[in-house]
Amino acid sequence: MTENIWYIAAIWMGLAFVASLISIRLGISVALIEILVGVAAGNLHLPNGAHILQTTDWTNFLAMLGSGVLTFLAGAEIDPVSLKSNLRASMTIGILSFALPFACVWGFAQFVLGWPLHQAQIAGIALSTTSVAVVYAVMIEGGFGQTPMGKTILAACFITDFGTVLALGTLFADFNLWLLVFVVVTAIMLWFMPSWTRFIISKLGASRVSEPEVKFIFLVLFFLGGLASTAKSEAVLPAYLVGLVVAGVFLRDKTLVHRMRSIAFTIFTPFYFIKAGLFVSLGDLWKAIGLIIILLLIKMATKYIGVWPFTKVFCMGRRESHYTTLLMSTGLTFGTISALFGLQNKIIDQSQYSVLVTVVILSAFVPTLIAQKFFQPTIEAMAEWGRIYGEKFNNENSRRPAPTRK
Repeated sequence: MTENIWYIAAIWMGLAFVASLISIRLGISVALIEILVGVAAGNLHLPNGAHILQTTDWTNFLAMLGSGVLTFLAGAEIDPVSLKSNLRASMTIGILSFALPFACVWGFAQFVLGWPLHQAQIAGIALSTTSVAVVYAVMIEGGFGQTPMGKTILAACFITDFGTVLALGTLFADFNLWLLVFVVVTAIMLWFMPSWTRFIISKLGASRVSEPEVKFIFLVLFFLGGLASTAKSEAVLPAYLVGLVVAGVFLRDKTLVHRMRSIAFTIFTPFYFIKAGLFVSLGDLWKAIGLIIILLLIKMATKYIGVWPFTKVFCMGRRESHYTTLLMSTGLTFGTISALFGLQNKIIDQSQYSVLVTVVILSAFVPTLIAQKFFQPTIEAMAEWGRIYGEKFNNENSRRPAPTRK
């Protein structure tokens, strides 16, 4: 029975449906509930010892596609004008959100745990991340995605994860011809994507049933994802960059965003988040519970030390400051990618991988749950922040002396 792909699909979608019901009942992000459902399913076994929830090539592909499409949508939701006006806040929060956890976890793993240099670096990279997928899902469900603060947080997430990718690429990159091809082709396609997308929407995408504009976006994501895989990079990186460069186009075509969002949250993301929960072995968790808690606390503490003071500098209120810092403390996509990179390249062993992935997944759940239950701001407060910050920024600029003309 369990070998029938229809039954397997029914089990996965049944779990996603149950997660939706629980999410609605408790008022917690469905992404977090899907992760917990995955943890529960991953630790249940049939009488013959087999796992109750099976993964196949196609479920793995849908999960991978879920992370890529979510990352693309997160980039596409960023308003270029808002990003430019709030760039100082996003850059400062994003850089500190990466740099401090990376350095502290690296140092703790190497000098306290006694891990070799490269193993400690993998630990630092894996636990320095912020989950664009989780933050984006929470923003959309809460209705914050279109507020100035919501866009600033998403932009800061991108900067944090760009630091993660840069560190992973610099410290462990396999510099080869395919990597050069990937960089060049991606740069060319990013340059032309806005004009290509506008052309297809204007000429072909006028409410056609065949949805050519959506298919074009998926074509680009699939192609660049394949090129990234060939170059031994990650498909989520070009997906985010493509989202960023077409954000201005999407800003004027909300229908296209809603279509892709519906497709992603209905089909793709349940496989991604449920599969993320499958990585957690409760048996391994209890064996290393002390180390897991310490690493989780280090990640959250360093995020707070780096991010929280600057949320106050940038005019956020108490509730909004804690909310922003907790969301920046999340991790999932790039954290698991970094840990898996270390395992596949035999930099870390299976036990180290289990510890890191468990911490990463807990960091997706714990900070978000605290943020939503105790510090979730109102849409009005997040929108008002844009006005307050804008007034302060404009006043500071107006006080600067004008450049003298010769």
